[in-house]
Amino acid sequence: MTNKDSLDIIFSDPIESPSHPFYHKQIVFTGALSKMTRSEAAKHVKACGGFLQGTVTQQTDFIILGDKRRGISTKQRKAEQLINLGQDIQILIESDFLWIISMPKVVER
Repeated sequence: MTNKDSLDIIFSDPIESPSHPFYHKQIVFTGALSKMTRSEAAKHVKACGGFLQGTVTQQTDFIILGDKRRGISTKQRKAEQLINLGQDIQILIESDFLWIISMPKVVER
């Protein structure tokens, strides 16, 4: 196959990538973040192709626990209840969230 026969896949947002862990995932934040505002965090999630939710539901994929939270929030409790019922929800601390959003957002070719 020559170069002219190769297929380039172009996304509408060049930083979104289907290989990113947050791509097309539903994400909920609970507790205040220490490294950025909730609005900044939302922009990072959207840049990775993820979607924000205000509450935890059966469609939630990730719940992010801010470093400045006080105890266990109702969102965290709800996520833990759903996990106990078999839902696949991942609970991440803020530092894990920061690591994931720093992952390269490579456009596949």
